[in-house]
Amino acid sequence: MGGSSGSSPCASCKLLRRRCSKDCIFAPYFPPHDPHKFAIVHKVFGASNISKMLQELPVNQRGDAVSSLVYEANARVRDPVYGCAGTISYLQNQLSQLQLQLAAAQAEVLTMQMHQKPHLAEQESEMSFLMAGDDFNSISHYIAVASNLSATVMEDPLTR
Repeated sequence: MGGSSGSSPCASCKLLRRRCSKDCIFAPYFPPHDPHKFAIVHKVFGASNISKMLQELPVNQRGDAVSSLVYEANARVRDPVYGCAGTISYLQNQLSQLQLQLAAAQAEVLTMQMHQKPHLAEQESEMSFLMAGDDFNSISHYIAVASNLSATVMEDPLTR
């Protein structure tokens, strides 16, 4: 896949202005039509480090490693301090907020269902059932989860 007679050099060799050999380690992962991919990885990690990383991996894992390096390099350029960790932290915080909203909504639905019972006699007989059953425990569970999640959401996600 490397540049040999007639074919264009890979994005790496083109950027580094060197001849692309037929056994170029970069050629299979950094094609000439996608120069930005190597440029950003090179900017963050350096060509020598990328070469060492690829050489230490089995060939069947190199493609995934390059994808990860490209993702991390893009994240590093967007957020030089935290990189992927910043993205992960943001998504974890968003997930916690959504879990809190879901728990609060589920608790509200169960509360509304309990208040919409048509007759007092039915309510009394069902209350004894609810006290022993899952609905009462579910409400307590959702309220506990909601309060725990609200405390978690208030924490700085990068310190966890």
